[in-house]
Amino acid sequence: MPRIKALLFDLDGTLTHTDPVHLRAIRHLMAEHGLSLSDEDFRLHVSGRSNVDIGTRLFPNHDAAEHVTLLDRKEALFRDFATDLLPLPGAVALMDEAQAAGLKIALVTNAPRHNVDHMLAAIGLAGRFDTIVYGDEMTRPKPDPLPYLTGLQRLGVAAEEALAFEDSPPGLLAATRAGLTTVALATTRTEEDLLALGADLAVPDFTDPRLLTLFRS
Repeated sequence: MPRIKALLFDLDGTLTHTDPVHLRAIRHLMAEHGLSLSDEDFRLHVSGRSNVDIGTRLFPNHDAAEHVTLLDRKEALFRDFATDLLPLPGAVALMDEAQAAGLKIALVTNAPRHNVDHMLAAIGLAGRFDTIVYGDEMTRPKPDPLPYLTGLQRLGVAAEEALAFEDSPPGLLAATRAGLTTVALATTRTEEDLLALGADLAVPDFTDPRLLTLFRS
């Protein structure tokens, strides 16, 4: 394996466990419209997906402009509810060691910019990244590889010189399509399920000692 020069992180469910907050927000929004959402439908059709995909799936009787308004409302609810976010165990220490070793760090997320700012400030990681790729502002968000390919280009590293950290099927698919070795965080899915989805390694959190061996020379 070539020497690793960069780490690319997803945000929701990877650096901080946000699915319970997103579930609360989307259920609140849907209840305002006389709708409901099961845990399974959230896992399959919301977690890790772009707002374009979520709007199309959950509000099929609304047009694209209405989807934007609806999902903006959901994201505002998320920020209101997300008052006690914490970084996933070991995340800050791993980033500290990686940056001390000279590795570049990128954030590659489908989350909207306002949410990203809110979450990074809440978990103490604002200003830690060499670049941030906002997938929802790109022509093709995850599961397309474009966000990860963009992150690699900005960092000036090849896919074989980088690791991606993800937690959801769309994110894993995007990273593997970009040619990245991918580590999955088992925040919402089992390690077995994540490996079956294509992850090269699955861990409970960033304290797993196997992670440091991946980029230590």
